Amino acid sequence: MYAKLISTGSYLPEKILTNKDLESMVETSDEWIRTRSGIEQRHIVGPNEETSDLAVNAASRALANAGLHATDVDLLVVATTTPDVVFPSTACIVQDKLGAKNAAAFDIQAVCSGFVYALSIVDKMIASGSHKTALIIGAEVYSRILNWKDRATCVLFGDGAGAVVVTRGDAPGILATKIHSDGSRRGILNVPGQVRNGAIYGDPFVHMDGQAVFKFAVGAMADVCNETQAAAGVISADIDWLVPHQANVRIIDATAKRLGVPAEKSIVTVNKHGNTSAASIPLALDIAAKDGRLKRGDLVQMVGVGGGFTWGSVLARWG
Repeated sequence: MYAKLISTGSYLPEKILTNKDLESMVETSDEWIRTRSGIEQRHIVGPNEETSDLAVNAASRALANAGLHATDVDLLVVATTTPDVVFPSTACIVQDKLGAKNAAAFDIQAVCSGFVYALSIVDKMIASGSHKTALIIGAEVYSRILNWKDRATCVLFGDGAGAVVVTRGDAPGILATKIHSDGSRRGILNVPGQVRNGAIYGDPFVHMDGQAVFKFAVGAMADVCNETQAAAGVISADIDWLVPHQANVRIIDATAKRLGVPAEKSIVTVNKHGNTSAASIPLALDIAAKDGRLKRGDLVQMVGVGGGFTWGSVLARWG
């Protein structure tokens, strides 16, 4: 049995926060942000929106695009770093809100690599025959774990959700997946806080060593792309679309250059969304599907890297 991606969906909160808006909030400038990240704006949730709400909206659109109902789903996975609550899982909350009563549901926490990790796991579960129709959602509300006085981090992230439907196919749709981690690097990107005895213990905001992250991310993303290509028996010249984690346009460009993938074959949405962590790859997929760039049979390479450190890649035929 094989797994194939058959549809996408996405959702972005209504509120848009531009670089100009940030100039009045923190010591920064539109030029400074654009030059270092390529970001122009990001979306921010309203006071009553939760991660599960973003996820449900994206999932509903993916299901509609696939011509399926929530009750057709037998596996529901949410990749998120910003769950609604400590427990139950955001996936269980989404299952209830969506009405996906036949689905087993669980969360994946691999930060910005979460969607790639989830897709890798779901591929194996469908191939084993245990499940038939899966809904994978990347959803994040990063605006609530940012220190809005820290210009090194608050300008980089945004909120949003993306989703894909994965079903059984009679030919390989997902050709190869590779995932890795290195916990010894956890200190360069983290949120070093927790809930303990009814209070916040430690720091509940994102901390990042930007230079260390950049240096590691470019090498790790290029290496795992090459590793995944080798496993699938393809080369970079065969890739129709590179869909990288949308953290920073300089990381995206440097990764593509290392791989020898032309810049016009990279799908880039970071300018409009910022870094939406686990939501960034499915959001980018949905944008490219909507505007017609993604066509049935296209060879797509997805790659992500995130705090942990975690990283991974998936090679798939579209449709």
